[in-house]
Amino acid sequence: MGRKKVLDAPHSRNPRNSRLILLSVPNLIFIFNNLPTSEVLTANGGLLIVARFMRFLFIVALLALPNVAHAQAPQDAASELKLDTGQEIFEAACIACHGPGGRGQPQTTLGFEPPATFPDFSDCFGSVREKTFDWTATIHEGGRGRGFSEIMPSFAEALTPDQINKVVQYLRTLCDDRAWPPGELNLPRPLVTEKAFPEDEWVLTTMVNASGDGGVSSELVYEKRFGKKNQLEFVAPFNFAQRDNKSWIGGIGDLILGYKRNLFHSIRSGSILSLQGEVSMPTGNRLRGLGSGVTTFETFAAFGQLLPGRGFIQIQTGAELPADTAKAPQAAFWRAALGKTFVQNQGFGRIWTPMVEFLADRDLESGAKTNWDVVPQMQVALSRRQHVMANVGVRRPVNNTFGRTTQVMFYVLWDFFDGGLREGW
Repeated sequence: MGRKKVLDAPHSRNPRNSRLILLSVPNLIFIFNNLPTSEVLTANGGLLIVARFMRFLFIVALLALPNVAHAQAPQDAASELKLDTGQEIFEAACIACHGPGGRGQPQTTLGFEPPATFPDFSDCFGSVREKTFDWTATIHEGGRGRGFSEIMPSFAEALTPDQINKVVQYLRTLCDDRAWPPGELNLPRPLVTEKAFPEDEWVLTTMVNASGDGGVSSELVYEKRFGKKNQLEFVAPFNFAQRDNKSWIGGIGDLILGYKRNLFHSIRSGSILSLQGEVSMPTGNRLRGLGSGVTTFETFAAFGQLLPGRGFIQIQTGAELPADTAKAPQAAFWRAALGKTFVQNQGFGRIWTPMVEFLADRDLESGAKTNWDVVPQMQVALSRRQHVMANVGVRRPVNNTFGRTTQVMFYVLWDFFDGGLREGW
């Protein structure tokens, strides 16, 4: 929120006998730059020098106050000032850098060049998608703890956990457009089940046959969010398969274009529901087993639900509808992922999310059987900013195992909205 920690009163003094002043260096700069200077003084060069010198002495006097001259504050400093609301705490400790309404200060007032990640909390497009938990961690640990600029200090010793929570809740009110799905509903991405949250991501997923004929299937997914509730998706699959004579063939598969629309979300109930439509184009070679050879339309619903203790469940159900059923049958599918997130460093560090998926699909034709698979997996944050993630799991057939092999699956995910691929480590 500011550049320096809130300053401390000497422990030898009785706080009841002296008023604690919650001022950081940026706050002093803010006061300095906004002290009134009369037009008479500014019109006279000599008097202007005197005025500026007096303003300098004012800053020195503030810094010399016994209640302000130390580097840290006890946790009850803000409470001694009776700062009860998030807005009061923000205006005392954060406004010098983050400005009125969280929109930032002019660089001339800041006294430093703001980093590219400097937030505008009133900007719904950037702020709503961030999780309250991430903001709390950044205030507690400082920018360094989450791979952001070190200009943002840790307030762990200056503010109590309750005060930090109040500040974050105040920041949440600076965007009052509830049409944006909140970041709490951006649940961890499973290996197979689609998420309901519209996202900005690159995801590279690979599946390797663990038994039977050799085979490696990969797909590169690009997801781009636009507007409040929409997302475009592009999928480029590429596959390698081993033939009976042990030779390998490979090439690009059927390219996919998709569009997702969020229909409903509620932070109160912890629920989110979206619909997506896709078209798969027959760009892969069907004779070599690299594509279906037919244009296929897919539609599905994706639902996410928060559970107590950072748990969650995600459900996806839909159908595949090829344009020519003589080449490929229609099919229905159902997927569900159940998981729980664990966080290191007392809740502020690296996140680990074990999940298990249950997958079912069935061709919509007479005599077809339903195939069931189970996919235990583990997702982990690679970067401190948690915008680069990895997930690894094993997909095992539960029934109808003939011709269906166990696969090792993994992905690497980059949320490019939260920063460059080399940032935040």
